[in-house]
Amino acid sequence: MKMFQKDRQGFTLVELMIVVAIIGILAAIAIPNFLKYQAKAKQSEAKVNLKSVYTAELSYLAESDVYASFSVVGFGLSADNPRYQYDVGLGDLVGKTPLAAITCGGAVSAGIDSNPGFTSTGCGNIDGDVAIDSWFINDVNVLSNMANDV
Repeated sequence: MKMFQKDRQGFTLVELMIVVAIIGILAAIAIPNFLKYQAKAKQSEAKVNLKSVYTAELSYLAESDVYASFSVVGFGLSADNPRYQYDVGLGDLVGKTPLAAITCGGAVSAGIDSNPGFTSTGCGNIDGDVAIDSWFINDVNVLSNMANDV
């Protein structure tokens, strides 16, 4: 009787383990970078909305010679679930209700030589840790990151 040898097809256990190890190494490199880029993308919400505040305040200043609260200048958020809370300092907060640790404040002032001014802030927790992300813009269109949560 003649023995027939079957053709072996497929992968060995060693080959499969090598592939799993390679995928694990690639994931270990890629996931932290992905989370960092995702957090930076979330920061763009604050930048865009604070630029909108600046535009709204500048338009209102041209009409009324003063800066005003969000409700007066017509600033509101179109997003259903914003990540940040925005403040212009007149008790007019817009956006997400912050955690107790987040203090976010802006200011509207008469300014020097009776030139009006404002500072609007946007504060939020974009990655779920205890640190907050805080941005501000002022009447001369300076947009800056006061506390970076990335």
